Amino acid sequence: MWDFIAERHQQILYDGFQHVYLVVLAVAAATVLAILLAMLVTKIPRLSGTANMVSAIGLTIPGFALVGLLMPATGIGSTTAFICVCFYAVLPILRNAVVGLKGVEPALLESARGMGMGEAAVMARVRLPLAWPVILAGIRVSLQMSMGIAAIAAYVLGPGLGSYIFSGLAQIGGKNAINYALVGTLGVVLLALLLDLLLVLVGRVTISKGIRV
Repeated sequence: MWDFIAERHQQILYDGFQHVYLVVLAVAAATVLAILLAMLVTKIPRLSGTANMVSAIGLTIPGFALVGLLMPATGIGSTTAFICVCFYAVLPILRNAVVGLKGVEPALLESARGMGMGEAAVMARVRLPLAWPVILAGIRVSLQMSMGIAAIAAYVLGPGLGSYIFSGLAQIGGKNAINYALVGTLGVVLLALLLDLLLVLVGRVTISKGIRV
């Protein structure tokens, strides 16, 4: 296996970078979208049940099924992979963002309004900072899940390490079948752990000490 990696280390590193790039880009877009939707749900409470239901249903859709549904519209390649990863990435972040924003103590919101803050200022300076630990937990879950979804997206020639897994499965019984599968699988796991560690560090920097658990 070490010989296999040594012979292809540049390509493996490049594909690993592509995998991380796809996931980070999709999760970043999903985070913005999920927070905006959560803010809307917070303003219109009756949408809360719908948001939770959509999140629950969305997570039950198999990755291969979504890829198959997207292919006729978006074709084969990075676009389909990005949409697929972004779709799944939104769901846990949306659920956590709704819980976090609705969980802020009403007394704190009233105090902020009593100090003359408008709704936009209350959202930006009170609700979001207090809800951020819960939102960040959702982002961490989303990131871990997205690493696996990005591997599945290699089925439509999306970038990343998923191609190694599919190559290994296609060559079962061949000389390098296990090497391809192990490099793809272990590479995804290792990168997922590194990204999660990075988010832990982001949390230490961005979460106020007063609310840090």
